[in-house]
Amino acid sequence: MSTVTCIAPVNIAVIKYWGKRDETLILPTNDSISVTLDTEHLHAKTTVMASPNFKQDRVWLNGQEEDIKNPRLQNCLTEIRKRTEDTSGISKWKVHICSENNFPTAAGLASSAAGYACLVAALAKLFKVKGDITSIARVGSGSACRSVLGGFVKWSMGSEPNGSDSIAKQLAPATHWPDMRILVLVVNDARKKDSSVIGMRRTMETSDLFKHRVKYVVPDRVNKMQQAIAKKDFKTFAEHTMKDSNSMHATCLDSYPPVIYMNSISHEVIHFIHAYNDAVNEVKVAYTFDAGPNAVLYILEKNVAEFLGVLDYYFPPPETDLTRYYKGLPIEKIKHSDELVNNMNLKRQSPGCFKYVIHTQIGSGPKYLDKPKDHLLNEKGLPINLS
Repeated sequence: MSTVTCIAPVNIAVIKYWGKRDETLILPTNDSISVTLDTEHLHAKTTVMASPNFKQDRVWLNGQEEDIKNPRLQNCLTEIRKRTEDTSGISKWKVHICSENNFPTAAGLASSAAGYACLVAALAKLFKVKGDITSIARVGSGSACRSVLGGFVKWSMGSEPNGSDSIAKQLAPATHWPDMRILVLVVNDARKKDSSVIGMRRTMETSDLFKHRVKYVVPDRVNKMQQAIAKKDFKTFAEHTMKDSNSMHATCLDSYPPVIYMNSISHEVIHFIHAYNDAVNEVKVAYTFDAGPNAVLYILEKNVAEFLGVLDYYFPPPETDLTRYYKGLPIEKIKHSDELVNNMNLKRQSPGCFKYVIHTQIGSGPKYLDKPKDHLLNEKGLPINLS
């Protein structure tokens, strides 16, 4: 019996992946760039166990047994077994897989990216697979290939029909921009109405704006974003992050029928960020939205305290225990400036627009946990929370 446990991070794209030119191999229509978040605060955790005594492959996700015949899961398992360098015969053993997220699933917080990156990283260690594994993670969930790596990551769309050159590579490690911080404003953690798969397909089939985005907008923006990251140019980084988020969601609205992931609070956040940047006469904060209503903000560490004071004024926390409202890195707020608030001149929202706020930083990628207490499966290969 052999066991491996891994945790893998969420990544949040600043240049979005939206649209597949091949749905089976999950080959994107454009390059994308993301930031890997710290596993300390947002992660998927997966234990994989192989044994000659197991009768069949099995998988459990967040406490529920799932269908092992899921095509994407099977693609990952097949590719891992094909590339194993183990000579002991372990690749012929059946595996049990147990995975949990410490954040909401299917709510637009890149849960599938973290989950498949974690699965592939754990299986690669179990079966002694060497070399690049981002292409294996990609066939599970496209953006999972970026969660296999830390720091700033670029996923190249590639041009080979078999997808051999559609891989992710690190642009810069987490240590490159150590004062970058991320705030996740969780507006709604419910499962979204339209999955990303459905949304992408409809956008590709019906949006004229999407074709313009892929051909003209993204290639230039990818180059400018890479330069901004290399130079640690926050203004350029922030502006292109916001523009690309707007561009992706514009193609969703241009779809027929429209694909809508953001809600009224999402739009209030956008108005608020632009008003704040205008009031301080500097681009200090950037927003981005994946396929969901939750806002992810990029901000430098030195500006977090002032910004949170203003955020709490315009979006008051729920009138409950605030120790559960703020998660992640310790948060120190300063009282908002009345002059700044007056300059912004926005309407205050009702308390409780956000369920909670996560304050985090750039992370270094997947990590392996070696202690028995960290495993999600018991000695019989069954989930510990079910045993």
